[in-house]
Amino acid sequence: MPTAYARCYDPAGARYGIPTFPWEFAPDGYATRRQLRARGLRPGGQEVAAQVMRTSARRKAGVSVAFLYRVDRALPVRPMTSRKWGALALAMLARRTCRECGVVYSYCIPVSLGMCVLCADAEAQHAP
Repeated sequence: MPTAYARCYDPAGARYGIPTFPWEFAPDGYATRRQLRARGLRPGGQEVAAQVMRTSARRKAGVSVAFLYRVDRALPVRPMTSRKWGALALAMLARRTCRECGVVYSYCIPVSLGMCVLCADAEAQHAP
């Protein structure tokens, strides 16, 4: 393995406390949360089994880390109930409703404005 991966390769877990592998070099049987969800699974309360790491100029620490879970210990995703669907629909309705004028839009209101664009423009014109 090239020396560029030496910092990110610790299969015994001596340096970081859990097995660490370079990005895209994790062994079979491990998956991230997103990969588990794509398979219809969830971690199910298990501890993080390993991690994948890569150097990153964007991160303050200089590395990006993704935690891995064991696929054989993962549980199926709980099915959505009618109550959960209803709660999700109400939450999305609240995100699409302007607090100022009460109009329901077909898109989510920008969080940065806290109101619809029309109300934000009107408020900006009235401000000195």
